[in-house]
Amino acid sequence: MSMKIVVGEGSCGIAAGAVKVYDALEALMSKTDAELTITGCIGMCFLEPIVDIYNENNVLLKRLVKVSADKAENIIAYTNGDENALDGLEITDDDKSFLDQQTRIALRHCGVINPEKLEEYTAADGYKALEKVLKTMTPEDVIEVIKTSGLAGRGGAGFPTWFKWNAARQSQGEEKYLICNADEGDPGAFMDRAVIESDPHNLIEGMLIGAYAIGAKEAVVYVRAEYPLAIERLQNAIKQAEEAGFLGDNIMGTDFSCKMRIKAGAGAFVCGEETALIESLQGERGMPRLKPPFPAQSGYWYKPSNINNVETFANVSWIMLNGGEAFAAMGTEGSKGTKVFALTGKIRKGGLVEIPMGKTLRDVIFNIGGGIRDNKEFKAVQMGGPSGGCIPAHLLDTVIDYKALGATGAIMGSGGMVVMDESTCMVSMAQFFLDFTAKESCGKCVHCRIGTKRMLEILNRIVKGEGKEGDIELLEELCYAIKDGALCGLGQTAPNPVLTTIKYFRNEYEAHINDKKCPAHSCGDLISYKIDADKCKGCTMCSKKCPVDAITGTVKNPHAIDAEKCIACGSCYNVCKFGAVIKD
Repeated sequence: MSMKIVVGEGSCGIAAGAVKVYDALEALMSKTDAELTITGCIGMCFLEPIVDIYNENNVLLKRLVKVSADKAENIIAYTNGDENALDGLEITDDDKSFLDQQTRIALRHCGVINPEKLEEYTAADGYKALEKVLKTMTPEDVIEVIKTSGLAGRGGAGFPTWFKWNAARQSQGEEKYLICNADEGDPGAFMDRAVIESDPHNLIEGMLIGAYAIGAKEAVVYVRAEYPLAIERLQNAIKQAEEAGFLGDNIMGTDFSCKMRIKAGAGAFVCGEETALIESLQGERGMPRLKPPFPAQSGYWYKPSNINNVETFANVSWIMLNGGEAFAAMGTEGSKGTKVFALTGKIRKGGLVEIPMGKTLRDVIFNIGGGIRDNKEFKAVQMGGPSGGCIPAHLLDTVIDYKALGATGAIMGSGGMVVMDESTCMVSMAQFFLDFTAKESCGKCVHCRIGTKRMLEILNRIVKGEGKEGDIELLEELCYAIKDGALCGLGQTAPNPVLTTIKYFRNEYEAHINDKKCPAHSCGDLISYKIDADKCKGCTMCSKKCPVDAITGTVKNPHAIDAEKCIACGSCYNVCKFGAVIKD
């Protein structure tokens, strides 16, 4: 083999057309002695489909971006010696910096190895950590290394991993369970999906080490059914691991035995809460339990259980190979190691970002993410999904760790980072997240079931221009009542988007209520359009696109909008090339 052609086939790559690229290349492989294979998501979702070309020593020669199927001939020509065949396809230095500024541990194999081939994982030191643990360490040794590392749960709460493992380890009983929470439900979050799709054996290895530490003989991955590719690749990896002796009875010739299976969840957001997840696993409706007792004492089938999320387990094998001190050397005093974020929204370079704790929001959004699309002004970033909060522009230099983010009113969460620009209405943003949490409430407790609906009704009125004096104060009162009275984390954190938008963007609420205006010109019921006669060229495009014939005027003469007829659909605004149509 002289070269290897690698097509990125994570969900983002496939959505952008990677399968068509692969098929086009496969049809031409008789013309080259290069090998064709796939990999998962490398994180640069904004550049998909991505094709990498390696030499015989597995050194990256070329990274090609936004590749279309009709470029397959060019790629084959390059493997046959045509150095100029790839002009215009290669990644730019500016886009290379997206990865160059990251520190990858959980994502270290993503976009590098073929997730469907066990041999590629083992060639990258896969399962060496498991062998080290099973043959040279006691469960207590493992827990001590995790304690030294400072690894905290990456699912949102940031609870010390070693403490949960130790609690399950010390619980009485022979029957114990280890569970991976892959029920990733936050809008804008896709970290766990990418890890499972791109590096499933790393998840398996981390879970096996955790199972050994707590004394579990059965492990379960609870993953949402909306992730079919992740489920398929994980199922394949479990089968490979069983056949290779990494899963099942007497793993690697030791006394440790552990089975693993997948449970496809039905997509309920509340099942991200650990006790609701356990109820779902048991075949019940996903509703949280009262705590205590905690899962470490009474979890799955009321036996001692431990639950961590995908990213937490994805760090474990690296820590065991490199030592807890190496992981703890990264990050801040209270937040160790790295964190993966899904960078989405009004950002130039969207995708997966893994950075050491301690970087600032500005580092991620402007240095790695390249800033705001279309040269618009940055307004806020939503951290932690529906459970998080909006952080405004004047707090861009906030350090990324659990304590600092919590002080803003937001949370780290699982890692969703939704960037908003000047065109985003913050009241509408709060309404969007409340609509999500109100629909996803399991209904078990009154505060969440009724309280979120009453809050949503108020927000719906405000964005329609029907807000009343006292609505802001009523929203705040409801927020604190729900936070104090809700049974689980869904209800306790649901008010966060509302509280933070009121805290930092109160003026927008007041404008909606008092002036019946949306400062961002985003809320359809509060927008009106007019035409600037000085800018209008009389091209007639606006009148042709208007669905209700509300625009009058003749060719080459200024047009006008009849406010009585106008339905504020925005068609005229979108089609005008001269900036003559103005939002009011």
